Amino acid sequence: MSEPRRGAIRVALPFGPLTIRWVEWGPVTGEPVLCVHGLTRTGRDFDALAQALAGQGRRVLCPDMPGRGESGWLPDGSLYAVPTYVAACAQLLAALGRPFDWVGTSMGGLIGMGLAATPATQPRRMVLNDVGPFVPAAALQRIAAYLSLDLSFPDMAAWTAHVRKAYAPFGPLTEEQWRHLAETSGRMTAQGRVVPHYDPAIRAPFAASAAADIALWDMWDALTVPMLVLRGETSDILPAGAAARMAAKPGVRVETIPGCGHAPALMEAGQVAMVSRFLAG
Repeated sequence: MSEPRRGAIRVALPFGPLTIRWVEWGPVTGEPVLCVHGLTRTGRDFDALAQALAGQGRRVLCPDMPGRGESGWLPDGSLYAVPTYVAACAQLLAALGRPFDWVGTSMGGLIGMGLAATPATQPRRMVLNDVGPFVPAAALQRIAAYLSLDLSFPDMAAWTAHVRKAYAPFGPLTEEQWRHLAETSGRMTAQGRVVPHYDPAIRAPFAASAAADIALWDMWDALTVPMLVLRGETSDILPAGAAARMAAKPGVRVETIPGCGHAPALMEAGQVAMVSRFLAG
């Protein structure tokens, strides 16, 4: 696997400046695609998809959201919320200055819907990976319980074993793919322990929001962007009933991915091809 280029931008947010970092693939003159990760993940989750899209001449940017991976941490944990991520991404898009497509997994999909609701930041096409305008509180509480764990491992091998178990709903992956997902989502502490590569302060606002369903149907009904929605066959984040309601919207196609829960990893060849075909228009 070739190495990506790296980029960074200093964005101005109401609470102060913040550095957003990303990796990118493909020609800098290519039509941009932004791939945005889920709650506890990083932009490196998209390496396989990004390289495939880059091979089609696209410029693919995979940013780390605030508090994750190589991007800056927020000064106040209560600020870790979708509106903050939307504001940060809007400035990245303004600097990019070109029409773009969006691929968002879970939280990344919610950010994409927030951007799509405003004409100035509306993508041309959008892929929502196992998320939609309705998320049951029970599923949010399951994630909040996992997020509350103080995870720390003696070495990368132990962390990788944990990642394989915790993220088994990503679907069947190769040893190399699991190792990649682990190595790019863990960091070594000064004490020589491996911990998840995110600010522990993301926990509190997420736990507070998990008390009730997410219901954004009014916003959903107003969106006009062509969309591909991928749903893991056993997903609790995107229930089958919600996916069916989404599929009834003109310009939206819903595909169920067998053998996956929340959320398909977008590393398997069929999943990559499905996204690539949709973004090719």
